[in-house]
Amino acid sequence: MKEFGTDITTDDIVDTLAFFDSWDDRYKYIIDLGKELPPLAESEHVDENIIRGCQSKVWLASERRDGHLYFQVDSDAFIVKGLLGVVLAAYNGKSPQQILDFDIEAYFGELDLMRHLSPTRGSGLQAMVARIKTIAAETL
Repeated sequence: MKEFGTDITTDDIVDTLAFFDSWDDRYKYIIDLGKELPPLAESEHVDENIIRGCQSKVWLASERRDGHLYFQVDSDAFIVKGLLGVVLAAYNGKSPQQILDFDIEAYFGELDLMRHLSPTRGSGLQAMVARIKTIAAETL
């Protein structure tokens, strides 16, 4: 299985989304990304891993290995799982400092993503990013 952040990068996602002419096709691709996420262990589906501010249920677990952070995620909504894949491509397997230094707004801008999400989905996406950045800051 491919790993987001190493095998599937932000450049891969930007290039692939640019290939599609319609947002319907882009949404299908994002949903397919979510299907590639490795499953999150049931033991990680706990309250402390829930991301507040998301319309759907979203869980985020993290671990630090060799100075890098690795994230495992899950959601009860297909599109949200895909959005989690988009986020993991930016952050998974990076050092805490790389996570804090990465310009996620520019990445989302390059994807033209926020303009095509409902306000609640956009807020949820920002909540995911905020949680990951908090984890990175706490591990420095």
